[in-house]
Amino acid sequence: MPTPFHVKLTADFFDAAGRPKYEDIGLSVLQGATGITHDAFAAHRPEIGADQLAGANGVIVLTPKVTAQSVSAAADLLAVGRFGVGYDSVDVKACTAADVAVYITAGAVDRPVAEATVGWMIALTHHVRVKDRLVRTGGWDTRSRYMGGELRDRTLGLVGLGGIARTVLQLLAGWGMKPPLVFDPFIDAAAAARAGARLVSLDELLRESDFVSLHCPLTEQTRGLIGAAQLARMKPTAYLINTARGGIVDEAALYEALKSGRLAGAALDCFAVEPVVTPPPLAELDNVLLAPHCIAWTNELFRDIGRAAAQGMADLAAGQRPRGVVNPEVFDRPGFQAKWRRLCG
Repeated sequence: MPTPFHVKLTADFFDAAGRPKYEDIGLSVLQGATGITHDAFAAHRPEIGADQLAGANGVIVLTPKVTAQSVSAAADLLAVGRFGVGYDSVDVKACTAADVAVYITAGAVDRPVAEATVGWMIALTHHVRVKDRLVRTGGWDTRSRYMGGELRDRTLGLVGLGGIARTVLQLLAGWGMKPPLVFDPFIDAAAAARAGARLVSLDELLRESDFVSLHCPLTEQTRGLIGAAQLARMKPTAYLINTARGGIVDEAALYEALKSGRLAGAALDCFAVEPVVTPPPLAELDNVLLAPHCIAWTNELFRDIGRAAAQGMADLAAGQRPRGVVNPEVFDRPGFQAKWRRLCG
Protein backbone atom coordinates (compact mmCIF):
# COMPACT_ATOMS: atom_id res chain seq x y z
CA MET A 1 0.00 0.00 0.00
CA PRO A 2 1.64 3.29 -1.07
CA THR A 3 0.44 5.34 1.91
CA PRO A 4 -1.72 4.56 4.96
CA PHE A 5 -5.39 4.19 4.13
CA HIS A 6 -7.07 6.68 6.46
CA VAL A 7 -10.57 6.04 7.82
CA LYS A 8 -12.65 8.61 9.66
CA LEU A 9 -15.65 7.94 11.89
CA THR A 10 -18.46 10.44 12.45
CA ALA A 11 -18.34 12.19 15.81
CA ASP A 12 -21.61 10.72 17.09
CA PHE A 13 -19.81 7.48 17.95
CA PHE A 14 -18.03 9.38 20.75
CA ASP A 15 -18.91 11.55 23.74
CA ALA A 16 -17.74 15.11 24.36
CA ALA A 17 -14.49 13.81 25.84
CA GLY A 18 -13.78 11.68 22.78
CA ARG A 19 -14.58 8.37 24.49
CA PRO A 20 -16.63 5.77 22.59
CA LYS A 21 -20.28 5.87 23.64
CA TYR A 22 -20.65 2.17 22.93
CA GLU A 23 -18.92 -0.90 24.29
CA ASP A 24 -17.55 -2.10 20.95
CA ILE A 25 -17.88 -0.47 17.52
CA GLY A 26 -15.44 -2.73 15.70
CA LEU A 27 -12.33 -0.58 16.01
CA SER A 28 -10.27 -3.71 16.68
CA VAL A 29 -10.61 -4.59 12.99
CA LEU A 30 -9.07 -1.28 11.93
CA GLN A 31 -6.42 -1.46 14.64
CA GLY A 32 -5.42 -4.94 13.50
CA ALA A 33 -5.26 -4.14 9.80
CA THR A 34 -1.93 -3.37 8.17
CA GLY A 35 -1.58 0.06 6.60
CA ILE A 36 -4.81 1.56 7.98
CA THR A 37 -5.08 4.55 10.29
CA HIS A 38 -8.26 6.02 11.77
CA ASP A 39 -9.63 8.91 13.76
CA ALA A 40 -12.93 10.70 14.31
CA PHE A 41 -14.53 13.94 13.19
CA ALA A 42 -13.89 16.76 15.65
CA ALA A 43 -17.58 17.66 15.88
CA HIS A 44 -20.97 16.24 15.02
CA ARG A 45 -23.03 17.82 12.24
CA PRO A 46 -26.39 16.58 10.95
CA GLU A 47 -24.88 16.68 7.45
CA ILE A 48 -21.27 15.80 6.74
CA GLY A 49 -19.32 18.75 5.42
CA ALA A 50 -16.82 18.44 2.61
CA ASP A 51 -14.19 19.88 4.97
CA GLN A 52 -14.72 17.02 7.41
CA LEU A 53 -13.69 14.51 4.76
CA ALA A 54 -10.35 16.18 4.07
CA GLY A 55 -7.66 13.52 4.33
CA ALA A 56 -10.16 10.66 4.55
CA ASN A 57 -10.00 7.68 2.21
CA GLY A 58 -13.05 6.14 3.85
CA VAL A 59 -15.70 7.29 6.31
CA ILE A 60 -17.90 5.19 8.59
CA VAL A 61 -21.18 7.01 9.19
CA LEU A 62 -23.60 6.58 12.10
CA THR A 63 -26.36 9.21 11.76
CA PRO A 64 -25.25 12.22 9.64
CA LYS A 65 -26.53 12.66 6.10
CA VAL A 66 -24.17 12.28 3.17
CA THR A 67 -25.15 14.72 0.43
CA ALA A 68 -23.78 15.88 -2.89
CA GLN A 69 -22.11 18.73 -1.03
CA SER A 70 -20.48 16.25 1.36
CA VAL A 71 -18.64 14.52 -1.49
CA SER A 72 -18.06 17.62 -3.60
CA ALA A 73 -14.30 17.50 -2.94
CA ALA A 74 -13.87 13.73 -2.76
CA ALA A 75 -10.69 13.31 -4.80
CA ASP A 76 -9.21 11.04 -2.12
CA LEU A 77 -12.43 9.53 -0.72
CA LEU A 78 -12.99 5.96 -1.84
CA ALA A 79 -15.94 4.79 0.25
CA VAL A 80 -18.79 5.63 2.59
CA GLY A 81 -19.63 2.80 4.97
CA ARG A 82 -23.09 3.08 6.54
CA PHE A 83 -23.21 1.80 10.11
CA GLY A 84 -26.37 -0.25 9.52
CA VAL A 85 -28.44 -1.38 6.56
CA GLY A 86 -30.52 1.70 5.75
CA TYR A 87 -29.02 4.19 3.34
CA ASP A 88 -31.82 6.68 2.67
CA SER A 89 -29.62 9.27 4.44
CA VAL A 90 -26.96 8.88 1.73
CA ASP A 91 -27.20 10.49 -1.71
CA VAL A 92 -26.03 7.37 -3.53
CA LYS A 93 -26.22 8.96 -6.98
CA ALA A 94 -24.02 11.84 -5.88
CA CYS A 95 -21.52 9.39 -4.38
CA THR A 96 -21.39 7.40 -7.60
CA ALA A 97 -20.84 10.57 -9.62
CA ALA A 98 -17.98 11.46 -7.26
CA ASP A 99 -16.45 7.98 -7.69
CA VAL A 100 -17.26 6.97 -4.11
CA ALA A 101 -18.51 3.50 -3.23
CA VAL A 102 -21.34 3.17 -0.70
CA TYR A 103 -21.77 0.01 1.32
CA ILE A 104 -23.96 -1.16 4.18
CA THR A 105 -23.34 -3.77 6.86
CA ALA A 106 -25.51 -6.43 5.28
CA GLY A 107 -26.43 -9.24 7.65
CA ALA A 108 -25.06 -7.64 10.81
CA VAL A 109 -28.45 -6.38 12.00
CA ASP A 110 -30.57 -9.43 11.18
CA ARG A 111 -30.71 -11.17 14.55
CA PRO A 112 -31.27 -8.19 16.89
CA VAL A 113 -33.94 -6.57 14.71
CA ALA A 114 -35.68 -9.93 14.30
CA GLU A 115 -35.60 -10.48 18.07
CA ALA A 116 -37.05 -7.02 18.63
CA THR A 117 -39.82 -7.73 16.12
CA VAL A 118 -40.83 -10.94 17.88
CA GLY A 119 -40.61 -9.22 21.26
CA TRP A 120 -42.96 -6.50 20.08
CA MET A 121 -45.40 -9.06 18.71
CA ILE A 122 -45.64 -10.62 22.17
CA ALA A 123 -45.74 -7.27 23.99
CA LEU A 124 -48.61 -6.04 21.82
CA THR A 125 -50.78 -9.13 22.07
CA HIS A 126 -50.25 -9.44 25.83
CA HIS A 127 -50.92 -5.73 26.49
CA VAL A 128 -47.61 -5.36 28.31
CA ARG A 129 -47.73 -1.56 28.36
CA VAL A 130 -51.18 -1.41 29.98
CA LYS A 131 -50.59 -4.26 32.43
CA ASP A 132 -47.39 -2.62 33.64
CA ARG A 133 -49.33 0.55 34.37
CA LEU A 134 -52.04 -1.34 36.26
CA VAL A 135 -49.54 -2.36 38.91
CA ARG A 136 -47.85 1.03 39.02
CA THR A 137 -51.18 2.86 39.50
CA GLY A 138 -53.11 0.46 41.72
CA GLY A 139 -55.35 -0.80 38.93
CA TRP A 140 -55.00 -4.49 39.79
CA ASP A 141 -58.74 -5.18 39.87
CA THR A 142 -59.21 -4.05 36.27
CA ARG A 143 -56.89 -6.70 34.85
CA SER A 144 -59.77 -8.80 33.46
CA ARG A 145 -60.42 -6.10 30.86
CA TYR A 146 -57.10 -6.80 29.18
CA MET A 147 -57.17 -10.38 28.05
CA GLY A 148 -54.26 -11.04 25.72
CA GLY A 149 -53.71 -13.34 22.80
CA GLU A 150 -51.07 -15.85 21.77
CA LEU A 151 -49.01 -16.07 18.62
CA ARG A 152 -50.37 -19.57 18.12
CA ASP A 153 -52.72 -19.88 15.12
CA ARG A 154 -52.06 -16.32 13.99
CA THR A 155 -50.72 -15.18 10.63
CA LEU A 156 -47.64 -13.04 10.14
CA GLY A 157 -47.35 -10.91 7.03
CA LEU A 158 -43.92 -9.62 6.07
CA VAL A 159 -43.45 -6.65 3.75
CA GLY A 160 -40.00 -7.37 2.37
CA LEU A 161 -38.11 -10.65 2.61
CA GLY A 162 -34.53 -9.66 3.24
CA GLY A 163 -32.22 -10.99 5.90
CA ILE A 164 -34.13 -9.53 8.84
CA ALA A 165 -37.48 -10.93 7.71
CA ARG A 166 -35.95 -14.34 7.05
CA THR A 167 -34.49 -14.34 10.56
CA VAL A 168 -37.92 -13.46 11.98
CA LEU A 169 -39.30 -16.55 10.26
CA GLN A 170 -36.51 -18.68 11.70
CA LEU A 171 -37.13 -17.40 15.22
CA LEU A 172 -40.87 -18.02 14.97
CA ALA A 173 -40.54 -21.59 13.71
CA GLY A 174 -42.19 -23.84 16.27
CA TRP A 175 -44.50 -21.19 17.74
CA GLY A 176 -47.54 -22.77 16.11
CA MET A 177 -48.37 -19.85 13.85
CA LYS A 178 -50.13 -20.27 10.54
CA PRO A 179 -48.00 -20.24 7.36
CA PRO A 180 -46.57 -16.73 6.92
CA LEU A 181 -47.26 -14.43 4.00
CA VAL A 182 -44.82 -12.15 2.25
CA PHE A 183 -45.08 -9.25 -0.18
CA ASP A 184 -41.86 -8.44 -2.00
CA PRO A 185 -41.82 -7.40 -5.68
CA PHE A 186 -38.14 -8.37 -5.96
CA ILE A 187 -38.51 -12.09 -5.29
CA ASP A 188 -40.51 -14.91 -6.86
CA ALA A 189 -42.80 -17.49 -5.30
CA ALA A 190 -40.06 -20.12 -5.25
CA ALA A 191 -37.74 -17.88 -3.23
CA ALA A 192 -40.53 -17.13 -0.76
CA ALA A 193 -41.32 -20.84 -0.46
CA ARG A 194 -37.70 -21.65 0.31
CA ALA A 195 -37.91 -19.21 3.21
CA GLY A 196 -41.10 -20.90 4.41
CA ALA A 197 -43.55 -18.21 3.29
CA ARG A 198 -46.19 -17.70 0.61
CA LEU A 199 -45.78 -14.82 -1.82
CA VAL A 200 -48.95 -12.71 -2.11
CA SER A 201 -50.05 -9.24 -3.16
CA LEU A 202 -49.91 -6.42 -0.65
CA ASP A 203 -53.71 -6.29 -0.51
CA GLU A 204 -53.97 -9.99 0.32
CA LEU A 205 -51.28 -9.72 2.95
CA LEU A 206 -53.06 -6.81 4.63
CA ARG A 207 -56.41 -8.61 4.60
CA GLU A 208 -55.17 -11.94 5.93
CA SER A 209 -52.44 -11.05 8.43
CA ASP A 210 -52.77 -10.72 12.18
CA PHE A 211 -49.38 -9.00 12.26
CA VAL A 212 -48.00 -6.85 9.44
CA SER A 213 -44.28 -6.33 9.92
CA LEU A 214 -42.35 -3.95 7.67
CA HIS A 215 -38.85 -4.93 6.54
CA CYS A 216 -38.35 -2.93 3.33
CA PRO A 217 -36.08 0.04 2.64
CA LEU A 218 -37.40 3.57 2.25
CA THR A 219 -37.45 4.36 -1.47
CA GLU A 220 -39.67 6.41 -3.75
CA GLN A 221 -41.68 3.21 -4.28
CA THR A 222 -42.18 2.49 -0.57
CA ARG A 223 -42.67 6.04 0.72
CA GLY A 224 -46.25 6.19 2.02
CA LEU A 225 -46.75 2.51 1.20
CA ILE A 226 -48.96 2.04 4.25
CA GLY A 227 -51.54 4.80 4.23
CA ALA A 228 -55.20 5.17 5.17
CA ALA A 229 -56.43 2.89 2.36
CA GLN A 230 -53.99 0.13 3.29
CA LEU A 231 -54.75 0.38 7.01
CA ALA A 232 -58.46 0.09 6.22
CA ARG A 233 -57.81 -3.29 4.60
CA MET A 234 -56.26 -4.73 7.76
CA LYS A 235 -58.24 -6.71 10.32
CA PRO A 236 -59.50 -4.67 13.30
CA THR A 237 -57.68 -7.22 15.48
CA ALA A 238 -54.37 -6.85 13.63
CA TYR A 239 -51.13 -5.17 14.63
CA LEU A 240 -48.65 -3.13 12.56
CA ILE A 241 -44.92 -3.23 13.35
CA ASN A 242 -42.37 -0.93 11.72
CA THR A 243 -38.70 -1.55 12.41
CA ALA A 244 -37.74 -0.44 8.88
CA ARG A 245 -37.90 3.28 8.15
CA GLY A 246 -40.15 6.20 8.92
CA GLY A 247 -41.96 7.51 5.87
CA ILE A 248 -43.16 4.06 4.83
CA VAL A 249 -46.17 4.55 7.14
CA ASP A 250 -48.54 7.53 7.09
CA GLU A 251 -48.36 8.30 10.82
CA ALA A 252 -51.44 10.55 10.84
CA ALA A 253 -53.54 7.84 9.20
CA LEU A 254 -52.17 5.27 11.64
CA TYR A 255 -53.09 7.47 14.58
CA GLU A 256 -56.69 7.75 13.37
CA ALA A 257 -56.94 4.00 12.79
CA LEU A 258 -55.63 3.22 16.26
CA LYS A 259 -57.61 5.88 18.10
CA SER A 260 -60.87 4.82 16.46
CA GLY A 261 -60.29 1.13 17.21
CA ARG A 262 -60.02 0.33 13.52
CA LEU A 263 -56.68 -1.32 14.30
CA ALA A 264 -55.73 -3.22 17.45
CA GLY A 265 -52.26 -1.81 17.95
CA ALA A 266 -48.90 -0.83 16.53
CA ALA A 267 -45.22 -0.65 17.39
CA LEU A 268 -42.93 1.91 15.75
CA ASP A 269 -39.17 2.25 15.98
CA CYS A 270 -38.85 4.88 13.26
CA PHE A 271 -40.60 8.04 12.18
CA ALA A 272 -40.94 10.24 9.11
CA VAL A 273 -39.10 13.07 10.85
CA GLU A 274 -36.30 12.20 13.24
CA PRO A 275 -35.26 12.90 15.91
CA VAL A 276 -38.65 13.10 17.62
CA VAL A 277 -38.07 15.73 20.30
CA THR A 278 -41.69 16.39 21.34
CA PRO A 279 -44.24 13.66 22.10
CA PRO A 280 -46.09 12.74 18.87
CA PRO A 281 -49.88 12.17 18.79
CA LEU A 282 -49.25 8.41 18.76
CA ALA A 283 -47.78 8.73 22.27
CA GLU A 284 -51.29 9.43 23.62
CA LEU A 285 -52.42 5.89 22.85
CA ASP A 286 -52.09 2.83 25.07
CA ASN A 287 -52.19 0.42 22.15
CA VAL A 288 -48.93 1.75 20.72
CA LEU A 289 -45.33 0.93 21.56
CA LEU A 290 -42.70 3.48 20.55
CA ALA A 291 -38.90 3.51 20.48
CA PRO A 292 -36.42 6.21 19.34
CA HIS A 293 -34.99 4.20 16.41
CA CYS A 294 -33.04 1.97 18.76
CA ILE A 295 -35.32 -0.95 19.67
CA ALA A 296 -32.71 -3.37 18.34
CA TRP A 297 -29.66 -1.61 19.77
CA THR A 298 -27.56 -4.07 21.73
CA ASN A 299 -23.88 -4.32 22.49
CA GLU A 300 -23.78 -7.33 20.17
CA LEU A 301 -25.44 -5.36 17.38
CA PHE A 302 -22.96 -2.50 17.54
CA ARG A 303 -20.05 -4.91 17.77
CA ASP A 304 -21.19 -6.84 14.70
CA ILE A 305 -22.09 -3.75 12.67
CA GLY A 306 -18.83 -2.07 13.62
CA ARG A 307 -16.75 -5.06 12.63
CA ALA A 308 -18.59 -5.35 9.32
CA ALA A 309 -18.17 -1.63 8.57
CA ALA A 310 -14.47 -1.74 9.47
CA GLN A 311 -13.94 -4.91 7.46
CA GLY A 312 -15.37 -3.15 4.42
CA MET A 313 -12.66 -0.51 4.73
CA ALA A 314 -9.98 -3.15 5.24
CA ASP A 315 -11.19 -4.99 2.13
CA LEU A 316 -11.01 -1.86 -0.01
CA ALA A 317 -7.56 -1.04 1.31
CA ALA A 318 -6.48 -4.56 0.31
CA GLY A 319 -7.90 -4.16 -3.20
CA GLN A 320 -11.06 -6.22 -2.60
CA ARG A 321 -14.72 -5.31 -2.93
CA PRO A 322 -16.53 -5.08 0.39
CA ARG A 323 -19.84 -6.78 1.09
CA GLY A 324 -23.07 -4.82 0.86
CA VAL A 325 -22.16 -2.32 -1.88
CA VAL A 326 -25.32 -0.49 -2.95
CA ASN A 327 -23.83 1.23 -6.01
CA PRO A 328 -21.82 -1.60 -7.62
CA GLU A 329 -21.73 0.31 -10.91
CA VAL A 330 -19.12 2.60 -9.35
CA PHE A 331 -16.56 -0.17 -9.74
CA ASP A 332 -16.88 0.14 -13.53
CA ARG A 333 -16.10 3.85 -13.53
CA PRO A 334 -12.58 4.72 -14.73
CA GLY A 335 -12.36 7.50 -12.16
CA PHE A 336 -13.05 5.14 -9.30
CA GLN A 337 -10.62 2.55 -10.60
CA ALA A 338 -7.88 5.15 -10.98
CA LYS A 339 -8.51 6.45 -7.47
CA TRP A 340 -8.50 2.92 -6.03
CA ARG A 341 -5.17 2.11 -7.70
CA ARG A 342 -3.65 5.38 -6.58
CA LEU A 343 -4.76 4.99 -2.96
CA CYS A 344 -4.31 1.27 -2.52
CA GLY A 345 -1.74 0.20 -5.08
